[in-house]
Amino acid sequence: MNAVGIDVSSRKSTVAVLRPLGEVVCLPFDVTHDIVGLASLAEKLKTIDGETRVVMEHTGRYYEAVAKALHEAGFFVCAVNPLLIKEYGANSLRRVKTDKADAIKIARYALDNWADLRDFTPMDAIRYDLKTLNRQFQLASKQRTASANNLIALLEQSFPGIRKCFDSPVRSDGTQKWVDFAHSFWHVDCVRKQPFAAFCERYRKWCKRHAYLFKLSNAEEVYALAKRAVVLTPKSKVVKVLVQEAANQLISISRSVEVYRAEMDRLAAMLPEYPVVMAMYGVGKSTGPHLMAELGDVRRFPHRSSIVAFAGVDPGVVGSGKMQLSSVATSKRGSPQLRKALFQVVSTYVKCKPENEAVYQFYVKKRNEGKPFYVCTTAAANKFLRIYYARVKECLNAAESAVQTEEG
Repeated sequence: MNAVGIDVSSRKSTVAVLRPLGEVVCLPFDVTHDIVGLASLAEKLKTIDGETRVVMEHTGRYYEAVAKALHEAGFFVCAVNPLLIKEYGANSLRRVKTDKADAIKIARYALDNWADLRDFTPMDAIRYDLKTLNRQFQLASKQRTASANNLIALLEQSFPGIRKCFDSPVRSDGTQKWVDFAHSFWHVDCVRKQPFAAFCERYRKWCKRHAYLFKLSNAEEVYALAKRAVVLTPKSKVVKVLVQEAANQLISISRSVEVYRAEMDRLAAMLPEYPVVMAMYGVGKSTGPHLMAELGDVRRFPHRSSIVAFAGVDPGVVGSGKMQLSSVATSKRGSPQLRKALFQVVSTYVKCKPENEAVYQFYVKKRNEGKPFYVCTTAAANKFLRIYYARVKECLNAAESAVQTEEG
């Protein structure tokens, strides 16, 4: 048997081929990530006698092109968690960190774990696009939060407290009433330097132009705030540019967030498990596609504990001799985006208290045992994932059986 270890980087990879007992089949060599380089690697590996298995680290997106090319060439390809390779014994007191040494280390790991290696399965186009969209959605959401905080900080100097006068949600095009208002009325003098009747009429026309609901009480609240506000900066062109450009940035990134959200929901609806996931308690139009994007095809997990470990909400176990710790932090080695979605789902259970839901019953059980809040929420996330795994796996197996029956 031939173990091929590949240390992947951005533009090239280093490849080493070993056999049992440390026999070196091929000294480490470099391969470029292009059609010619990957095709030559596949041809070279095909000339080696015996069963060949290729192992590489699951790092970013760099490994995907190499894994896909070798998988399509007919090789057994396995992408493993980099933490497993890092913790694999180097059997040396010297610290050596080079691409060649890493490729050899990965090949030795493949030999020692030959029977436990799992074949790489490329994601279908929909799941791949959904995961990419989700990552862009998360990035845009962080940028929107930063932009909103920046605009609020600027308004605290020119129109303090105006944000709290509006509670309208974000619309589908990314616009929000308080942001549009700040763009037009960027300083308190834009409001209080005119009589209330004139401002009220101007505000009414502004609401009509931007398709917002006009309320006289809201106009009175804004005018009263402007009258008593103490500002740090006078009305000037510089302040106008700062506030309006900050508002434009927030509107632009909010529009991107809403476009990503709608496209994620459209793609997720094309997957067979969509109705099952969306029917689960606590799952909404944001968290549903989010979970489906991060978890992918759950059939790639051999059992329930695998998906829990993948999410990083598995409880740790620490014990040695008579010492047994009863409370150990979770591993948190999986996707942080996935844990965020799980926490949002569990928060819905905690707030709404659905007595008939198994996840909430499990949460209450842990609370009655005296467990801290975050321990209970993590345990509830663990429970939710196990239910998710069972229901979605059953749905996918049923859909696959239906397809096979129609083709047969």
